[in-house]
Order: sequence, then structure tokens, then C-alpha cells
Amino acid sequence: MTTDVHEGPLEAAPAITPPVKKTWREQRWERRRRRIWLEEALAWILVPVIVLGGYYLIDSGLNALGTSPAAIIAGISMIASGL
Repeated sequence: MTTDVHEGPLEAAPAITPPVKKTWREQRWERRRRRIWLEEALAWILVPVIVLGGYYLIDSGLNALGTSPAAIIAGISMIASGL
């Protein structure tokens, strides 16, 4: 078993200061900033999922009814050209 022997002057321990408590405004700002980042991340993920899901939902519904978006657009253009 060995022991460490320190030769020379003793060093003073650094003073430990208590952490500075943030004001309520700073805390509110941090919460708001975190919420904004979370909302942005969710928006970048959920908006494309919702748009693609809506398209496939409409496409599936029209296929179940025996038609397609292309047929509906062709019918609307034929009606518009007859006016």
C-alpha cells in the first residue's frame, strides 16, 4: 500500500459559489425557446405525414367509389370547356 506525500505549500481550495438562480423571466424564456424548437421539429415531421396521408386517404376513397383523381379532373375540365 502506498501513500501520496505532497511536498510544498498547500493549495487553497477554490471557493464554491452557489449557482446563480435565474429569474422567472429567464426561466420562462428558456421554456418558450425549448417549446418552439420542439414545435418546429414536430412540424417538419408531421406536416408531410399529414399531407401524404390525406392524399392517400382521398385516393383510396375515390378508388373505393370506382373512380380516380385523374377522371374527376378530366370531368371537371370537360364541364369547364362546355361553359
